[in-house]
Amino acid sequence: MSEKTLGALDESATNEILKSYEEDKKNVVVRHALSRQSISNVTFDSSSLARVNPKFSIDIKTLPVANQRQSGRCWIFAGLNVLREIIANKIGLKNFELSQNYISLYDKIEKSNFALETILQIGDRDHDDRELSFVLKEPVSDGGQWDMFVNLVKKYGIMPKDAFPETFQSEGTRESDVLVNNVIRAFASKAHRLLLEGKKEEARALKEKTIEKIYHFFLNCFGVPPKTFDFEYVDSEGKYHVQHDLTPKAFFNEYIGDKIDEYQSLINSPTSDKPFLRNYTIEYLGNVVEGKAINHLNLPMERIKEIVIKQLSDNEVVWFGSDVSFYRDRNSPAWNDKAFDYESEFGFDIKFEKEDMLDWWASAMNHAMVLTGVNLVDGKATKWKIENSWGADNGVQGYYVMSSSFFDHFAYQAVVLKKYLSDEERAAAEAEPIRLHPWDPMGTLAD
Repeated sequence: MSEKTLGALDESATNEILKSYEEDKKNVVVRHALSRQSISNVTFDSSSLARVNPKFSIDIKTLPVANQRQSGRCWIFAGLNVLREIIANKIGLKNFELSQNYISLYDKIEKSNFALETILQIGDRDHDDRELSFVLKEPVSDGGQWDMFVNLVKKYGIMPKDAFPETFQSEGTRESDVLVNNVIRAFASKAHRLLLEGKKEEARALKEKTIEKIYHFFLNCFGVPPKTFDFEYVDSEGKYHVQHDLTPKAFFNEYIGDKIDEYQSLINSPTSDKPFLRNYTIEYLGNVVEGKAINHLNLPMERIKEIVIKQLSDNEVVWFGSDVSFYRDRNSPAWNDKAFDYESEFGFDIKFEKEDMLDWWASAMNHAMVLTGVNLVDGKATKWKIENSWGADNGVQGYYVMSSSFFDHFAYQAVVLKKYLSDEERAAAEAEPIRLHPWDPMGTLAD
């Protein structure tokens, strides 16, 4: 018989584990419960709902929620929800959406072009080069970040949803993403050979043919947007208005304009590699080749909350990014990190220090929403009001409550107006950014 291998689950070790399992009678109850119920239902702690009732001391009255359907376009929906509030406040609208499909179409096209251009830059590397492999893992997806949204609306403008409504493909993007990503990978394999042979012009010519085909494909999926449209609306006093023959850029310039440049992305990454009061960008992350690079100013969470509260107090909503995979109760409007007791049931402690969760790939930003309210007690936030993009059938007519501790631990990004920053913070945001690896947690996309 061979010697015992260190760390192997041999018969002796297995028997000891089974014995300890059988001695703990709680396991019988848990096993029976899990045979007919989900883990989240079995571990749910109803007392977690006590402090997250939907009442807020600051509660911005916002428009009805939108619905991203079977797509990962939350960052686009959240961005357009911020812009539509600006428009609604200017002209008195009670129900209004901007075309998410319009921005999604050009995001897909621009991401494809960005990926192809990146391959032309680094495609002569070995196929298993870590950066090249990362780029090719998912070059086109639904996800994004705030600065990517800004690049799109500044370049292409915006339009009302009724001017360019959703299609089947825009509401369910899995098939189109899979197909285009394989087209990009096929290009990479061909461009690699050409680049190694020094045939850069041939590689670029192949790129131009490839992006043309991809462009045509997405027009087929998402539709051909109108070059001009009429903006018709009825204001809060019931008066009808119409503006004829607007272009998307003209509409954007009239109702949003330079305000889009007044926003700054803040992050909370308390890891040792990212000092506070420094700004960061991420290698090979973006969509518009000629657009603004990702720019994150890293600040302590207490300072971020202070700024966010000031903005909400001035009736301005806040785009923010969070990890929503932890402690999210799908059966209630509350997100509370006390909602599920995994430790009592299984002995699992899956919530540890925020910096360690980032460093060890346990958590990262994965969903973008809009903060529309906060409850303050002695000036401190006890809970937050969230506008989501999952439709009115979820939460409280589409709105959610996030506990203070959930926000502190799992919120990673907030986009605020620069006027709320100190002089020192504004100077830091404008300094030359520190460049992070493409796989850094602060480079994850909200979807």
